[in-house]
Amino acid sequence: MEFLEALSWMKVSDIGTLSLILLISMFILLAMGMPLGFASAFLAVMTLVMKFGPEFLFGDFGKGPLSVLAQAIYRQMTNYVLISIPLFILMASLLERSGIARDMYNSLNRVLSRTRAGVAIVTSIMAVIMAAMSGIIGGEVVLLGLIALPQMLRLGYNQNLAIGTICASGSLGTMIPPSIVLIFYGLVTETSIKALFTASFLPGLMLASFFIIYIVIRTQLNPSLAPLPPADPDDPKGSEKSMMFLGFLSLIGVGIATVLALRAGFFTVTGFNVLVEGQDPIALGMPDDIPYLLGIAAAAAAIIFLIVGVERTRAGWEMAKGLVPPIVVVGVVLGSIYGGITGITEAAGMGVIAVFVIGLIRREMTFEIVWDSTIRTLRSTGTIIWVTIGAAALAAAYTLSGGPTYVANLIINAELPTMGIILVMMAIFLIMGMFMDWVGIVLLIMPVFLPIVLKLPVGELGVLGQIEPRYVAIWFGVVFCMNMQVSFLSPPFGPAAFYLKSVAPPHITLTAIFRGFLPFILLQLLALSVLLIYPPIVTLFL
Repeated sequence: MEFLEALSWMKVSDIGTLSLILLISMFILLAMGMPLGFASAFLAVMTLVMKFGPEFLFGDFGKGPLSVLAQAIYRQMTNYVLISIPLFILMASLLERSGIARDMYNSLNRVLSRTRAGVAIVTSIMAVIMAAMSGIIGGEVVLLGLIALPQMLRLGYNQNLAIGTICASGSLGTMIPPSIVLIFYGLVTETSIKALFTASFLPGLMLASFFIIYIVIRTQLNPSLAPLPPADPDDPKGSEKSMMFLGFLSLIGVGIATVLALRAGFFTVTGFNVLVEGQDPIALGMPDDIPYLLGIAAAAAAIIFLIVGVERTRAGWEMAKGLVPPIVVVGVVLGSIYGGITGITEAAGMGVIAVFVIGLIRREMTFEIVWDSTIRTLRSTGTIIWVTIGAAALAAAYTLSGGPTYVANLIINAELPTMGIILVMMAIFLIMGMFMDWVGIVLLIMPVFLPIVLKLPVGELGVLGQIEPRYVAIWFGVVFCMNMQVSFLSPPFGPAAFYLKSVAPPHITLTAIFRGFLPFILLQLLALSVLLIYPPIVTLFL
């Protein structure tokens, strides 16, 4: 009892003072080097002590504020969708260690070998495909740093352009489904993850196109930034390469359309695609879809036999066959989700199996690769889980103390216009992203901000167009992910810089890496502005 009385001075009744203490304490602990998960858990307990007094920590087991923390942690840890995260990490690790990604890069490079800044463009395209396969950011940056950076430096590419291209493109996994950031946002806010994936697809491709357009324009204005490689005498001349690639794409089109037609036929025979009231029809799996799919297959076959030719198509296959395994993996993961076959978690498991089987067929999947990928998955997942536990505890303690209500009233009472409130939130996201992991931000900040956004006048969101009320939470999730996209490049703790530094040549310093980010951060902010100005962009595919 005397011990509890000695701690009574710590009690803070004013939630504003408590919020300020928490904010300052978080920055101090992070600056001291304490991991975010442990810092959050420590501050969660201290929040309860300061708000309710130390005696509440030693009450009956299972009762009082501490039980609320335990319930919040249990709720996060028992969510079934959370299992998808280690599965996606494992898939990314297997892709990184196997030769699938390397062959994909080589195929893309052969297709664009005589294009100005072709290697940089290939890097961006490869990043988009890898993001659609796994949704993991760190592995992409490391892999691109190992494959693309040495080649760009060898060809005389501008160092800043090479660095910015690799890190900005490598962080596209934040936006392009299956994004782990979107999965966490959906878990915390109870928003449909499938709808979030669909909504983020177009903004993610828009951002990737911004990168590619910037690379093309800048290198055309200043060709010395990306010299053309020496001409290969065996390289097809003129439009020959384009015709070969068209033959390859037509062959892929025949295969995909035929498989989808057979799938729709199977569903029709077995009765799986019978329309049920209240359920959406199976995408490309209904009886009416079969004629269209067979028509696409026939049109693609006609291109091969009547326009391209069989020999060119065969040469195109040899040139670009490294793209086939990634297409298969993307089809398995995203196709199973959007085709209504599985949920997010099951799709992640199917993706792992697909990569593993492809590796076995290619005779590249050894025991050492599987073991090393598993250990790396355990380490990455452990870090994410600890951050999740700490952040969930702190969010629960702060909510129990009345923090979200205080912050909401603080923002609303500022009498800012609707877009002014949104811009304040964007600034907070960007600032927090410079110092904190995205897992902590989504768990700590989103329960406070999203309820405020849902209460704002829907007609005042954006400048052009109007979003429907049922899509506001989805739009805000995509906007949040775009903010986190910026945070991966933002100094002083932009993780993409440290990922690249771990595999970059010694002469490339962290300062040089951050300097290469600047144009791409501006492009990310431009993409964020598009989402804020025209919110309906996220609903075009919904």
